[in-house]
Amino acid sequence: MTYVLIVAAIVLALIGLVGAVVPGIAGPPFSFLGLLAMSFVAGVGHSTKFLVIMGIIGAVVFALDYMVPVWGTKQLGGSKAGVRGSTIGMILGLIVTFVFPVGFIAVLLGPFIGAYIGEKSVGTPDTKAWKAAFGSFVGFLLGTGLKLVYACVCIFYIVKDLIGLI
Repeated sequence: MTYVLIVAAIVLALIGLVGAVVPGIAGPPFSFLGLLAMSFVAGVGHSTKFLVIMGIIGAVVFALDYMVPVWGTKQLGGSKAGVRGSTIGMILGLIVTFVFPVGFIAVLLGPFIGAYIGEKSVGTPDTKAWKAAFGSFVGFLLGTGLKLVYACVCIFYIVKDLIGLI
């Protein structure tokens, strides 16, 4: 059973790492599940407090990934229409991710195009509309970075635990 848990932890952590950059794969939950699986291996002693904290951080990172593009739009001068457009674009991008194999492009461009269209729908000049759209793109990159950091932290603890078993 120990080997099954170790293999499961490694596979889940790797799926979490891939999910940090590939839309449609929930990276943080998989990373956490890998850490959780490793905690059931005999000789590995993660405290309940540690697992709860890592779970909460993973949930926050997961949620922020969907909110940060909207925040980026707002920070770079987007109006409510741009924020709404970014949100609609993100939702449409997620839907396209599950239907077509161009998911990464759809999730990347959805908030960007949505913010631009939202801004243009209220008569915002091109320069300001593009700036708001760029904000959604920056937000997307920030969300991806957060997921990568979380995945790497989980992998660090799994590798540390594996080394401790040797």
